[in-house]
Amino acid sequence: MRRLIVAFGFLTRLPMPRVTVGPSGFAEAIRFYPIVGLAVGVMVAVAGWLGALIDPWTGACAALLTWVAITGALHLDGLADLADGLGAAHGDRTRLLAVMADPHIGSFGVVAIVSQMIAKLVLLHAVGMAGWWVVILVPFAARMGPLAWARMLPPIRAGGLGAAIAGAVRRQDLIGWGLVLALAAVMAPALVIVPFLLLGVAAWLRRTLGGVTGDAYGAGIEIAETGVLLALAVGGVMTGTLR
Repeated sequence: MRRLIVAFGFLTRLPMPRVTVGPSGFAEAIRFYPIVGLAVGVMVAVAGWLGALIDPWTGACAALLTWVAITGALHLDGLADLADGLGAAHGDRTRLLAVMADPHIGSFGVVAIVSQMIAKLVLLHAVGMAGWWVVILVPFAARMGPLAWARMLPPIRAGGLGAAIAGAVRRQDLIGWGLVLALAAVMAPALVIVPFLLLGVAAWLRRTLGGVTGDAYGAGIEIAETGVLLALAVGGVMTGTLR
């Protein structure tokens, strides 16, 4: 139970009881990230549905703002840091990591955040037209990413988030959440793309960074969320549920 509270406290800005855990407990909280994703998805979907009672674009805007508020823009920050690093590195991995460690945001980071927000707004509008319930599954699916990446990628910085959770994910965690994802895909077949999307992000992070950091986890979650939203939107068009 403490690890679940830690997971909620770290990934969201929801009020949580104060609990004390050691480094291992903090690392093991990663096993509960998909549960946090489901909770975030429920609140985002409810906000979108309520907003859509006024207008579909109002629903998309309400969902997006709720998404950002609940997560505290945590993952957007990681996306911005990675974008700044890639934009300034010019192929120099050492410089890339140095720029990512800088707490200030640059022009590449601003562009990345704005682009991500626009993409999510448009895709939320498209998916919401088919039914807001499916949005619940997007944050859930994306937060399976850190579990997979922790097993697949080496941590870059000693003492960082990537190092803290390396090895905390057990094989049974991946199998269990994979089965839950398979059940969810019965309701939303577009979710079959999730494993390929997460593998693609892992391959990209390995090629660009050589491993994973806390910022990379955040950026990966944002990329995965947009990818899942796109898959759901395209799937809705193909099945005729979107007009």
